[in-house]
Amino acid sequence: MASPERIRNTEMRIQSSLLLADRLPAHTSHESVSDSLLNRYSVISAALGSLSEDLPWFCVREKSMAGLGRAWRSYQALMAKRPWTVQIITAGSLVGVGDVISQQLIERRGLANHSMRRTAKMMSIGFFFVGPVVGGWYKVLDRIVTGGTKSAALKKMLVDQVCFAPCFLCTFLGISGTLNGLSVEENVAKLKRDYTDALISNYYLWPAVQIANFYFIPLHHRLAIVQIVAVVWNSYLSWKANKL
Repeated sequence: MASPERIRNTEMRIQSSLLLADRLPAHTSHESVSDSLLNRYSVISAALGSLSEDLPWFCVREKSMAGLGRAWRSYQALMAKRPWTVQIITAGSLVGVGDVISQQLIERRGLANHSMRRTAKMMSIGFFFVGPVVGGWYKVLDRIVTGGTKSAALKKMLVDQVCFAPCFLCTFLGISGTLNGLSVEENVAKLKRDYTDALISNYYLWPAVQIANFYFIPLHHRLAIVQIVAVVWNSYLSWKANKL
């Protein structure tokens, strides 16, 4: 790892190179300006190169950030072309991630005892229920409450949490119970046992998230942002839904 002295020396070399062009006289020719800029670029490159030799994490971080940037741009391009499909795939995939986290970190099943069938069930709920229903609801909500002000965001959150969230949560748990083979009586009993706790937990997390979501995030990205935040929530829901 580079010593503090070497890092300071590198910083000084970069700062010196940046000051070089500023000190050029006004009558300097285009050729000398170009040469100066090229020299400055060479000094910066050499300085960063010497730093990255001692700090391999520097290169790794830069490559990781570039990779994330490319992935985000690709996601935005796909979202522009096929917003509905991308939102549904995103929702289903992240519900699946939530179930994996639930099985491995909450229930501590271990890889050998991981239920791929259960993960597939939860992903199917994400693809065919969560994605279409939540994505469609955001479109309806944008028509019910218009505007992008803080007041509008607050109204959207209240409508979402008072009208939509209780119905969505009840349906989600009911579908999960059905896919787990519960009879109607068993499903009703499970809802009576788990629904209130799940709804209270929902109100601990989602009001603040949804105010930020409605105020800062464009409509076509809201489902994706919610589902990213919801990885933790999906883990809880998966555990709750499969707790027989």
